[in-house]
Amino acid sequence: MKQQQFLEVLDRDEAERRWREVIDATPLPAETLPLEEALGRVLAEDVRSEVDVPGFDRSNMDGFAVRAEDTFGASEEAPMRLRANAESIPTGVFPQLEVKPGTATTIATGGMLPRGADAVLPVEFTDLEEGDTRVVVRRSRTPGAAVSFAGTDIGRGETVVFAGTRLTSRETGVLAAIGREAVSVRRLPRVAILSTGDEIVQPGETMRPGLVYDSNGRILADAVRELGGAPRFLGAFRDDLEAVRAALSEALAWGDLILLSGGTSKGEGDLNARVVGELEPGVVVHGVALKPGKPICLAASGSTPVVILPGFPTSAVFTFHEFVAPLIREMAGHPPDSRQCVPARLAQRTVSERGRLEYLLVGLVQRPAAGGGEPDLAAYPMGKGSGSVTAFSRADGFVRIGRTTEIVEADAPVEVTLIGGARPATDLVVIGSHCVGLDVIAGALSREGLRVKVMAVGSQGGLAAALRGECDAAPIHLLDPASGEYNTPFLGKGLRLLRGYARTQGVVTRPDESRDLEALLADPTLRMVNRNRGSGTRILIDDLLGERRPAGYAYEPRSHFAVAAAVAQSRADWGVTIETVARQAGLRFQALRPEHYDFAIPVERWDRPGVKALVRALEEGGTVRGALEALGFEAPQRG
Repeated sequence: MKQQQFLEVLDRDEAERRWREVIDATPLPAETLPLEEALGRVLAEDVRSEVDVPGFDRSNMDGFAVRAEDTFGASEEAPMRLRANAESIPTGVFPQLEVKPGTATTIATGGMLPRGADAVLPVEFTDLEEGDTRVVVRRSRTPGAAVSFAGTDIGRGETVVFAGTRLTSRETGVLAAIGREAVSVRRLPRVAILSTGDEIVQPGETMRPGLVYDSNGRILADAVRELGGAPRFLGAFRDDLEAVRAALSEALAWGDLILLSGGTSKGEGDLNARVVGELEPGVVVHGVALKPGKPICLAASGSTPVVILPGFPTSAVFTFHEFVAPLIREMAGHPPDSRQCVPARLAQRTVSERGRLEYLLVGLVQRPAAGGGEPDLAAYPMGKGSGSVTAFSRADGFVRIGRTTEIVEADAPVEVTLIGGARPATDLVVIGSHCVGLDVIAGALSREGLRVKVMAVGSQGGLAAALRGECDAAPIHLLDPASGEYNTPFLGKGLRLLRGYARTQGVVTRPDESRDLEALLADPTLRMVNRNRGSGTRILIDDLLGERRPAGYAYEPRSHFAVAAAVAQSRADWGVTIETVARQAGLRFQALRPEHYDFAIPVERWDRPGVKALVRALEEGGTVRGALEALGFEAPQRG
C-alpha cells in the first residue's frame, strides 16, 4: 500500500461536529443491580424514600421519656420526682402507655418515644427510689432534648439521591437506610480496544531493536475504566489485513465504542484506516488540525463510534481526552467534565506550527511577581514530543496555542488547563426552606451537570445566610401579617427576589377525623404537632393560634415530612403541612391558605452560572414546570 495524503484536514470543532452527527452518544439503557453491586455506578432515575428516617420519634440515649415541662426547675440541689410508669421501652418495641403529667417511662437508646413524651432525660441525671417507683430528676430538659424526630433525616416521598449521581459509599448508605435492595443504574459503556502494528509487543514478551512495548493498550483501558466504562483489550495485532478485519468484527459484536491504536497515517503497512473504511458509513474524519494528534480518524459502524487513535502515546492520550473521553462520560450518564484553568506566564519562547491548534504540555512552578506582589505561576514547556510516554503523566497542564499563532514569546500570559486539577465543590448553594418542589428543581439542574448543594435551615435561616452572602439562593415562604404579602417585605438590602411557585398549607389529620381547625382546638384531648421556630410554617401556625397553646405546642419537628409522620403514627392528632406531603402520607387535608415559595438571591451572585441555570429552570416552561404542576404546585405565569 503506497503512501497516501490526508484528503481533508479539518478544524477540531468541525471534525467533532461531523462525527457527532453520525454516532449515538445518548446515555446507555438502564439496568437493575443489587445495591451491593451498585458502588461506582451512575443512577438512572431519582430515588425517593418510601419510608421516614427515622421511622418514629427515637431516643438518642438511655434514660427516661418525659414531658419536658415536668422537669423545669430541677437541679442537683433541688431535685424533682416523677412517678415511674410500669413499662420499659427497649429497641424494636411499640410503647403501650402514654407519658402523662408527672410520670416518666424507662427507655433505651433507639427506643420509640411514647405518646405524651417530648424529651429524654439521660439516666446519669436521675436516681430511683421507693422500690424503683419514683424517678429523682436532677437536671431539667427542653422539648426535643435527646430525641430524633420521625422524618427529620429523610421524609417519605423525599428525593434522597438524584439521577446522574455516581454512587459512593455515602449514597449507598443512604439507600440502605431507606430499605432499597436494588437500584436502576446506567449500563457501563463497553469499550473494545485493539493495538496494531508489526513493531508492537506486549509487556513480558521478548524485546528486540525496532520493537516497542504496547503502552497504549494499557493507558486506554485504564482511562476508560477511570471514566466509568468497561474496557476489553482484545490484544495487539500485526499489520495483517485479515487479522485486523476479524478483530474489528469481534469488537463491533461486543462493544458500544471501538478504539484502535496506530495505523492512522495512511503510510505503507498501516491498515486500520483501510479496514475501518469498509464500514458503513465508515470514515467520517481523517485528519484534524491538531498538534499532537493530526492523524486521528473518526468513524462509525452504523451509529457505533469507531476511533483510530495515533500510535504515539502523547498523541493518543491527547486525542482520547479531546474526542473519546467526553463521549464515554455521556454514554455512562456522567455530567460533562469541567477543566480548571489557571493564569500563568510562559517561561520560554515557543515556536508553534501555523495552521494547527497545538496543545503544549507544561509544568508549573511558582515564582514571585514583579514588584514584590503576589507570586504567580510560570509554565515550562515539557518539550518531549508526541512519542513521549512520560510527558503527559508528568505535566501539570497544557496551553492551547491557536492555529494562527507561530511564536509565543517568553513571559507571555497564557491560560493553563490543569490535568487532574481540583474542581469547584459546588455550582449552586441553596440554603433555606426545604420543599419537595425544590427536589424537582435541584434534580433537573443536577441532570444538566451542575453540582447542587442544598441545606434545609428554614426560611429565616436561609434569609440570614443570603444576607451574609453564604449562599446563591435562599428558598423562603415568609408571610408578613401586616400586609398579607409573602416574602417581598423580608428582603434586605442587596437581595433580589426570584419568583418560585405557589403551594398550599393546610391542617392534616388522619382520614377518620372530619372536624375543622376550630373544633380540633376545642378538644383538650387532642395533641398538635408544631414546627420549628424560624420556619415559615411556624409563623403561619402562631398567627392561627394567637395566644392559644394546645397540647403538643412544644413538639417542634423541622420538616413537613415529620409533621405528617407524627399525625399518621398517632403521636399527634393534627398539624400543619403542605398539600403534597399530606397526599403522599395518605392524610386528610384541609386547606388554610396558598403561599409563595420564592428564592432570595444576593444581587452580586445573580449572574453566576448556577443562579442563571436556576432562573432559567423556573422561568422557562418545560420539564421543571410540568414536574412541579404534577406535584400540585402552581408555577407563576411569566410575563
